[in-house]
Amino acid sequence: VQLQASGGGLVQEGGSLRLSCAGSGPSTYTRGWFRRAPGKERAFVAAITWSAGNTYYVDSVKGRFTISRDNAKNTMYLQMNSLKPEDTAVYYCAAQGRFGDPYGYWGQGTLVTVSS
Repeated sequence: VQLQASGGGLVQEGGSLRLSCAGSGPSTYTRGWFRRAPGKERAFVAAITWSAGNTYYVDSVKGRFTISRDNAKNTMYLQMNSLKPEDTAVYYCAAQGRFGDPYGYWGQGTLVTVSS
């Protein structure tokens, strides 16, 4: 499984960005977004089960971020609205091959910078 993240950039506080994660290779059970803020550990942001489309979010982004997928394009998205400076981070997409597996497949990061 190969993943390619894109869509990061510089945005003002309150603005929006949409990240994309294009995938190739075998199907996966779940795909997710993680982020690493400056000086912090990588942290979970959101995930979506590829077949059913069930979604999960960290509390800090609920109501602001929306994860979605396009099965035909094998692509996952993260729509980020009402961005805050604390959302500044390198965002990574990842995939879980089977239920219960760790996230074993990772794309390169895309930098999101939110200015105040």
